Amino acid sequence: MELLFLAVLLLIMAWALGSGYPVAFALPGAAIISIGLAAGAGYLFGGGTDAYFHSGGPSQWLSAGVTNLRGVYWEVDRDTLIAIPLFIFMGIMLQRSKIAEDLLVTMAKLFGPVPGGLGISVVFVGALLAATTGIVGATVVAMGLISLPAMLRNNYSPSLASGTIAASGTLGQIIPPSIVLIILADQLASATDQASTMRKLLHKEATGELSMPSVFDVSSTSAGEMFLGALVPGILLVLIYMAYILCYAILNPKKAPSVPRDEEFSLAFWGNVALTLIPPLTLIFLVLGSIIAGVATVNQAGAIGAAGAMIMAGYRLGDNGPRTFVPAIMALVGLAIIAFALANYPMNLKAASTPEDMTGIYIGIFGTGLMIISLIWSGLRIMRIEDTLTGVMLETAKTTSLVFVILLGAAMLTAAFRAFGGEELVRDFLTGLPGGFWIQFLIVMLVIFLLGFFLDFIEIAVVVVPIVAPILLADPTANITAVWLGVMIGLNIQTSFLTPPFGFALFYLRGVAPAAVKTMQIYKGVVAFITLQLIALLIVGLYPPLVNYLPNRSSYLSETSPPPRNPRLQYCMDDYVLAGMQSDGARTNNAIAALAALDLSSLPDDLARDLRRAADDAGGFSDAVAQIPVTIAAVQAAAGDYRPVQEQVRSIEKRVRDLQADLDDVNREMGRVREAISEERGRRMEIRKAELEAAIAALQAQIPENWDPVHDTFKELTDAEETARVTMRRIGDSSFEAVAEVVAVLNGTPAFNALGEPLRGLRAAVETGEPEATAAALDELATQFRDVEGAGDIRSDLGAARRVLERTPDDREKALEEFDSALAEYEAQATWRAAATTAVLPGLQAFLNDTKTTLGVRFEPSLTRDQGIFLASCTAKHRSLSLSF
Repeated sequence: MELLFLAVLLLIMAWALGSGYPVAFALPGAAIISIGLAAGAGYLFGGGTDAYFHSGGPSQWLSAGVTNLRGVYWEVDRDTLIAIPLFIFMGIMLQRSKIAEDLLVTMAKLFGPVPGGLGISVVFVGALLAATTGIVGATVVAMGLISLPAMLRNNYSPSLASGTIAASGTLGQIIPPSIVLIILADQLASATDQASTMRKLLHKEATGELSMPSVFDVSSTSAGEMFLGALVPGILLVLIYMAYILCYAILNPKKAPSVPRDEEFSLAFWGNVALTLIPPLTLIFLVLGSIIAGVATVNQAGAIGAAGAMIMAGYRLGDNGPRTFVPAIMALVGLAIIAFALANYPMNLKAASTPEDMTGIYIGIFGTGLMIISLIWSGLRIMRIEDTLTGVMLETAKTTSLVFVILLGAAMLTAAFRAFGGEELVRDFLTGLPGGFWIQFLIVMLVIFLLGFFLDFIEIAVVVVPIVAPILLADPTANITAVWLGVMIGLNIQTSFLTPPFGFALFYLRGVAPAAVKTMQIYKGVVAFITLQLIALLIVGLYPPLVNYLPNRSSYLSETSPPPRNPRLQYCMDDYVLAGMQSDGARTNNAIAALAALDLSSLPDDLARDLRRAADDAGGFSDAVAQIPVTIAAVQAAAGDYRPVQEQVRSIEKRVRDLQADLDDVNREMGRVREAISEERGRRMEIRKAELEAAIAALQAQIPENWDPVHDTFKELTDAEETARVTMRRIGDSSFEAVAEVVAVLNGTPAFNALGEPLRGLRAAVETGEPEATAAALDELATQFRDVEGAGDIRSDLGAARRVLERTPDDREKALEEFDSALAEYEAQATWRAAATTAVLPGLQAFLNDTKTTLGVRFEPSLTRDQGIFLASCTAKHRSLSLSF
C-alpha cells in the first residue's frame, strides 16, 4: 500500500504543477493530501493511522519537513542560506543601476570588428553579469533589449543571436556567486551526513570491522567550496561558448558578420572601457577573492557584494555632477586604509596593550568610518532617485520569500516521499542497476536533465538532490567528492533554463524579442548551446580536478589548513614522500649517513642513545619507501581477478541484506499484531516469510565456495600495503622527532645559561632566608626552567626544595639537599650543553633541513606551501575505495 500512496503523492504533485498551481503550494499540498489520505485509509482499513506508512505515523511526517527546514536556521554550523537574500539584493541593485547596459554597449564596440564579435561580447558580458548579479531573468532581459536589436541590425542569424543571449544569461547559475550553488551546498551538507552513515554501515557489513578509517569517509562541502569548485567549469563554459561563436562566424560569415568600428581607439575610448569594466571586476574580486583568500565566509562575501552594489549604483544613478564619484572614492580610500591597518598592525582590540596597537585600531576605525559614510551617502542617493532602494528591497523580499517557501514545500514533499518508502525504492533501483556507480550516475544526470524540461532549478535542487545525493556519495566505487557532485548537478540544472517547453530564459527572451524573431528560431538557437553545455558537463565529469583543485588548494594553503598527520591525507602524503625520494633521495640518504657518523660523546647517555636509535631507524627508511610501490603493484596485479568476484559476492550480499530486512519486517509485524490478524492474513504472512527465507538461502548458495580463501589472500596483499605505508611513516616520525627533540634542547641553551646566576644566587636564601619568600622565589625559578627544553630534572628538584620549605620550614638541611641536587644537575648540563652546541648541533640541524620533505614530512604543525599544492592536486582526483569494502 505504501507504493500506492507514493504514486498518489507523485500524481498530485504532477497534476498541480501541470495545471499552473503555484509551486510554493503545490509541493507541500501534495505532501499533506497524500499523508492525510494514507492516514485516513489506515484508520478505516488497516487498524491504525500508521498502517500504510513505511515507518512512523502521519504526525511525524507532517512535521518532519518543517523540522528539517527549521534546523537550517537553528544549527550554528549551517547558516549557508543567509547568503541568498544578500546576493539577490546585489543582483537586483546592479540590474537597476544599468550596469548591464553600459557593459553591453562598451563590449560591443570593443569586440565588434572580430568575426562574431557581437556574439562574443554578449557572452563576455553575460559572464561578468553572472559573477556580479547572478539573476538570470534580469540578465536575459537586459541583453535581449540592448543586444538583440543590434545583432539583428548587423545581419546576425536570429537563431544564433537569440541562442547566444539566452545561453549567456544562464551563466549566472554556474558562475559564482550563484543562488543555485548555495542551495546545492545546503542540500549536500545534509546528504553528506547520510552518505557517511551509509558508507560506515557498508564498511561494517563488508569487513566486519566496527569502525571505518576516516580516510574512507565521505567529504562534505560548503557554499564557499562550491563557489571555488564552479569557478573553473564556469570559465570553461564561457570559453566553449566563445569558441563556438568564433568558429561559426568563420564558417558562416554572412550569419555572424564583423561590425566595423565607428570610433577610434582613442584615450577617451579606453577611459570609458576602464570606467565600465573596472568597477564590476573590482566587485567580483572583492566578493570571490575574499572567499578564495579565506578572508570572508560566503555570508560575509554576500554582505560585501551588497555594499559594493549600493556604491556602484550610487554613482551610476547620480546626476553626473562634481560630487558624483565622491562616495565611491571615499569607499576605495576607506578600503585602502583598512587594508593598510590590517597589513601593518595587530588589529585585535582585546589584545591591544601598547600605543602602537591602538594606533592601528584608530586607523582601522577611521577607514571603517569612511566606508560607513560612503554607504549611507550612496543609500540616500539611490533612495532619492526614483525610489530605487525601496524597489530593490521589495524585489529582494519577494524573491527571497519565494525561494524559502519553495524550500519549505520541498522539505515537506521529500518527507512525504520518504514516508512511503520512496527513498529506499530509489536506492534499491539505482544500486540494483548493472554497471555500478557510473550507470547510476548517468541515470541520475539523465533524470535531472529531463526534469529540466518541466521544473525550475530550485525544485530540482531541493526535491531530487536530497534523495539521490546520499546514494551516489556513499558509493565507494568512485569515491566522488560532494563539491564535484554539486557542480555536476549545477551544470546539468543550468540547462533547465534553456530546454523547451518551460525554459525560463526562453520565456524572458520571448517577452522582449521583436516580432520578427519567431519562437521556433529561439528554440532552434538554444539547441547548439544546450549541446555545448552537455560537452562541458562531459569534460568536467571526465576530469574532476577542474572542480576539486581550487577548493582543496584554498583549504590546504589557508591559515586553518589541516596538519600533515591528518588521517584523511595520508595516502597523498605518502605519494609526496615517494616523489621527494625519487627526485632528491640522495640528499636524504646522505643526511642519514651523516647523522650515523656524528660524534655524540659530548651528549649524556640518554640523548646519545636516542640519536643512535634514530640513526638506525632512519637507515631503513629508503628500503621502507621502496617497499610501498612493490606492495601497490602486487595489489593492482591481483585486483583484476579479484574485483569481478568481489562485485558478484557484494551484490549477492546486498540482496541478502535487503531480503533479510524484509524478513525482519514480516517477523516484526507478525509479532506485533499476531492476536489481531485474521487467519487468512496470518497464512499469507507465513507464506511470505517462507518465500523470503528460501530466497535468502538460494542467494547465499550462489556465493562461490572459494570466496573466503580468495578474499583472505587479497586482504593479505592490502594489509601488506598498509603495513608498508605505516612502517615508512613510523620510521620517518620516530627518527625525525628524536633528532628534533635534541635540537630543541640544544637550542634552549642560551635561555638555560641565563638562569645560571639566578640559580646560584638563590642558594644562600635556601640556607638562611625567610622560608615563605624563598619558596616563592624557588617556584618562580622552577617556572622559568619549565620553559627550557631538557631542564625537567632541575625544575623537579627546585619544586621539591620549595615543598620542603612550605611544609617543614625548619628542615633547612633537606631543602638544601634538594637544591644542591638541582644545582649539580645544572652545572653538569651547562658543561655538556656547551660542548654539544658546538660539536653536535650543526650536524643535527643539517639533518633536519635535509630530511624535512621526507622523514619529517608529517612533523610540521600545518601543511607547508609545497605540501599544500601537492596535496591539492593529489586529492583532486577521485580514488576508488571499492577494494577496501
